Amino acid sequence: MPEPGTCRGRRRLSPLTRRILALNVLALAILVGGVMYLGRYQDRLIQDELDALNTEARIFGGALGVGAVEAQPDGGLRLAPDLARLMVRGLAEPTETRTRLFDTGGALIADSQLLEVTGTTIPAPASSEPPSGWLVSRLARFYDAVAHAFPSRDQLPMFKEQPLLQASLSADLQRALAGEASAIAWTTPKGGLTLTASVPVRHDAVLGALLLTQNGDRIEAAVQSVRVDILHVFAFTLAVTVALSLYLAGSIVRPIRLLALAADQVRRGHGRHQEIPDFTNRHDEIGELSLALREMTAALWARMDAIEHFAADVSHELKNPLSSLRSAVETAARIQDLDRQRPLMSIIEDDVRRLDRLISDISHASRIDAELSRAETEPVDVGAILRMLADIHAVTSAAENPTAPRLEARLPEGVDLTVPGFEGRLVQVFQNLIANALSFSAPGGTVTLAARREGQTVEVTVADRGPGIPEGKLDAIFDRFYSERPPTEKFGTHSGLGLSISKQIVEAHHGTIFARNLLAADGSVAGAVFTVRLPLRA
Repeated sequence: MPEPGTCRGRRRLSPLTRRILALNVLALAILVGGVMYLGRYQDRLIQDELDALNTEARIFGGALGVGAVEAQPDGGLRLAPDLARLMVRGLAEPTETRTRLFDTGGALIADSQLLEVTGTTIPAPASSEPPSGWLVSRLARFYDAVAHAFPSRDQLPMFKEQPLLQASLSADLQRALAGEASAIAWTTPKGGLTLTASVPVRHDAVLGALLLTQNGDRIEAAVQSVRVDILHVFAFTLAVTVALSLYLAGSIVRPIRLLALAADQVRRGHGRHQEIPDFTNRHDEIGELSLALREMTAALWARMDAIEHFAADVSHELKNPLSSLRSAVETAARIQDLDRQRPLMSIIEDDVRRLDRLISDISHASRIDAELSRAETEPVDVGAILRMLADIHAVTSAAENPTAPRLEARLPEGVDLTVPGFEGRLVQVFQNLIANALSFSAPGGTVTLAARREGQTVEVTVADRGPGIPEGKLDAIFDRFYSERPPTEKFGTHSGLGLSISKQIVEAHHGTIFARNLLAADGSVAGAVFTVRLPLRA
């Protein structure tokens, strides 16, 4: 039994293939079953046979009314039994019908299947059936069972043949003796078909009744012939359907199976040599699935690389304060002079604070992706956020440090700057950029905060008038633990994760962030500008 999560790649006929085959064959079988019903076709054949049998009965009755009549002593007419038997025998012999003649009292005079001639009973010749083998008879019985399962004869009356049929026992013969002809289709107890036609025998008056009985073999044969033709077409269509279904299943199942096996190997493998098959040239849903799996695998490896690099960067950044802390602790342990220990204790305190700040920022950065993946985006008014941050800075800076750089907000009026996102994280991004710009601005300088709507994006810029970004570092400043601080700032005050976290948050919003230097008229660097672009749609 395979382990949970493994791909059953060696299965010959997949469940999807079986479902495709079952649905296609079932639809074809229902269609063929409906065609094989042939109810209206069979009804038309029965009506044609009844019309022909009724015409035949009228001909027989007219002939008997002329040629099988004898005079009675009272001057009346009656059917002559001997002559009637001979005529019935002669009329019925070339046909496939059973002909019976009754007098007006309902007594049987003549029967084409049992005739008395000169006192001898002569059975009518039985129809010969071609010999059939075991297989043929089995198939015939199976076909009869299927054919009789169709509800085509439920409405027909039941016909029960009686050895000594009398006209008084049959309603249609009673009608014939009353001068009314009729033709009826019957069903037999075994599910067969029998046709009868009853006509009066007349010679000025009704002299008797003639009953013609015929089985439905010709109708059965005609319907069976049509059904066999349908079955031939069905067999051919079934073969084509199965072949096309297998082709369709193969074109779907095989790529999906290969994708599943490759994904399972990626999950179980420890290297990157496993690659998701490329079916993008199919230009269908499987191609889209292949592309999505390939991109997902690439993103997974990129995320693993980022984790590895992050771990390496964290390890490197933690080693510096730990090494300094360790050295200061070892030195302080050997020095007994308190005056000489105080600088070392100050170093230890700074390193502990730096470690605490690093660990806090690292923990914060590691939680961002998880938090953003779980949260639901909501409409965020970027203009309102920027106005709020500008107002807060105006109030706090005036109270704490009158010489602090000013934050000037240039925001358009009446322009919708709403984007889908996470308000708290976007506030964090703009706070980081504003704090970074303020830290590089001279006392009394100005940091410009601007926003505008451009196409399907909202663009926010934060510009300062500081020394700018060193040449070749426009991209590096967004790397983790990269720190390029003003010379007057105490070392270790920042962890170097602020811009990296800002980039992480912006990219989680499907946006972009980049930096450039402001140039003066003479070509010198006059400051730095950070630009954030956020899409209007998620």
